[in-house]
Amino acid sequence: MLGAAKVYFIIYGLLTITGGIVGYVKAGSVISIIAGSISGLILLAAAFLLPDHKTAGLIVALVVSVLLAGQFVPKFFSTHKVMPAGLMSVLSVLGIIVAIATWLRK
Repeated sequence: MLGAAKVYFIIYGLLTITGGIVGYVKAGSVISIIAGSISGLILLAAAFLLPDHKTAGLIVALVVSVLLAGQFVPKFFSTHKVMPAGLMSVLSVLGIIVAIATWLRK
């Protein structure tokens, strides 16, 4: 399960960075590129902490996933736009589930 979690958080981190870049290119949003890059790099760091530092990696991934879900889930429900709010909502909620499920599977 740790291997699958590591792969998920690598993909999630890369998609978050990509989303920040797309937000900057399409809308000129400096906030998107900064927030997307920072969040994505932290998710990548969390992934690379696994499996050697399981607790730290899962806690970091969980915190970032909760913060991103807190940003994008309400935005999705208010705008009903699939991109980026819908996709990031799904990825964030899945990140929460993956982190918790991996933690519980010890």
